[in-house]
Amino acid sequence: MQKQDLCQSLRQRAIRLLARREHTRVELARKLAAHGTTEEIDSVLTELARAGLQSDARFAEGYVKSQASRLGMARLRHALRTRGVAETLLESQLASAELPDEMERTRAVWTKKFALPPADAHEWARQARFLQGRGFAAETIRKLLKEIKA
Repeated sequence: MQKQDLCQSLRQRAIRLLARREHTRVELARKLAAHGTTEEIDSVLTELARAGLQSDARFAEGYVKSQASRLGMARLRHALRTRGVAETLLESQLASAELPDEMERTRAVWTKKFALPPADAHEWARQARFLQGRGFAAETIRKLLKEIKA
């Protein structure tokens, strides 16, 4: 296969992936790795970014909007990092997102999952672990569970 045909094939694959959902540059590179060399993939991804078809900023903004009601800041940061979003972009997206207060989001997640306040230490720990797994801060969880129990 000629280099131009290969690049065209990679471009079409990338566009098909982007048609389904936004992807970061790192995600696309990983998914295209089996189909071309690093240089070819890099040139295709650069071309897509220049054309505005792929944007890490757009991915981060959409991800934060869709997941913020379910996840705490720690989990949002971790998810964006693992998807290859640059640290500066990640922090700017989290700062600029108009998110409800962390306590409000923690309360909303707790209310959706649990109907009753923790009856004993075992139940308190179970509820706290659930909220920590969602990425909420330990201090916020303690305040919420103390407030609910009172």
